[in-house]
Amino acid sequence: MSSNFPLSNSQLSNLVKDFPTPFYLYDEKAIRENMRRFTKAFSIFPVFCEHFAVKACPNPYILKILAEEGCGTDCSSLPELILSDIAGIQGNKVIFTSNETPASEYKYAFEHGNIINLDDFTHIEFLKKSLGELPETICFRYNPGAEKQGCNSIIGKPEEAKYGLTREQMIEAYRICKAEGVKHFGLHTMVASNELNPNFFVDTAKLVFELCAEVLEKTGVRIEFVDLGGGLGIPYKPEQKAVDYDEVARGIRAEYDRVVVPAGLDPLEIHWECGRPITGPYGWLISTAIHKKHIYREYIGLDSCMADLMRPGMYGAYHEVTVSGKENEPKTEVYDVVGSLCENCDKFAVQRPLPKIEIGDLVIIHDAGAHGRAMGFNYNGKLRCGEVLMRQDGSFKEIRRRETVEDLFATLDLDGVEKFN
Repeated sequence: MSSNFPLSNSQLSNLVKDFPTPFYLYDEKAIRENMRRFTKAFSIFPVFCEHFAVKACPNPYILKILAEEGCGTDCSSLPELILSDIAGIQGNKVIFTSNETPASEYKYAFEHGNIINLDDFTHIEFLKKSLGELPETICFRYNPGAEKQGCNSIIGKPEEAKYGLTREQMIEAYRICKAEGVKHFGLHTMVASNELNPNFFVDTAKLVFELCAEVLEKTGVRIEFVDLGGGLGIPYKPEQKAVDYDEVARGIRAEYDRVVVPAGLDPLEIHWECGRPITGPYGWLISTAIHKKHIYREYIGLDSCMADLMRPGMYGAYHEVTVSGKENEPKTEVYDVVGSLCENCDKFAVQRPLPKIEIGDLVIIHDAGAHGRAMGFNYNGKLRCGEVLMRQDGSFKEIRRRETVEDLFATLDLDGVEKFN
């Protein structure tokens, strides 16, 4: 568990009177402080920018907080581009990293001055046809294939991933775009997800820097910025250790001095698109225990379900679970903590030692501030929960209301169905 829950049992009990469970709670102060640590660590480079991965927590209030801390955004769809605009993140502070992208979305990014990060060699011609011209700045996503080893199961082996260009395609892509009059170039890669080994990111930077030098040598194109992607993990399990931002930055700086400076590429801007380490530890799914079941196992049923947090069901991911007010009580029971979805994978915790839970207890699922509410869905007609922000002054604001049946039915022609035969 990478952070302590900020509210006492009495504080949380009072909060749920105003915001009934389930809901997500985010800690603004902790998110800001964490972002400042991240920025400080990478300030050892001539130019640094974090582009928060909107897909991790697509709420404009969160984006606006991060914008005030100097962040841009990384977007993968039109709605994410629009959310960035709403939050005041615009122009080249936005990188559009998408794949199999419709022409209309490229047009929006181009018209708003966003950096377009192309995912395939054939997208050069597609982009030119869509826009009538190529942008002055283009970035390409590199897939190192078997050259990059040690990737974890969430993102998979690069050579099996649908993303990016091969090394040979990268060289040719820069050559073509230079001939087409493109003036500014970036290079991006993303080969990790929830990785805790600092050396993994140093090795990735080494590959990227060496490719930048090769591109300059073979095409004359000077890469102006590299986007090292994201993938920095958080310690979901109590025994895991958080990634040391300073250690990662120092290791990458050593490769920068070894490769970038001698190649004549200094200053080279360093960009990230982290999401999980920025907000993940500072968001919690708050639920209430509403059922007990005693069969072959002991079950605790919550008023939230996999539709609110799908990571455990989808990946078998671990999230620490605590019971408000019982944090220091002995873990005398073993439960499967489950939701109400009609799928047996709808389990937040499996055979988890916990204190004895009573109906009405408030159950906290930790480290849910990234890829939590964002991955919600409506299967079984489940209504997704809302989001609450704890402000720096200790006040609370609902930054997304819970869904209603009317929301769920909004796209249905309910009037027309009565006349249908």
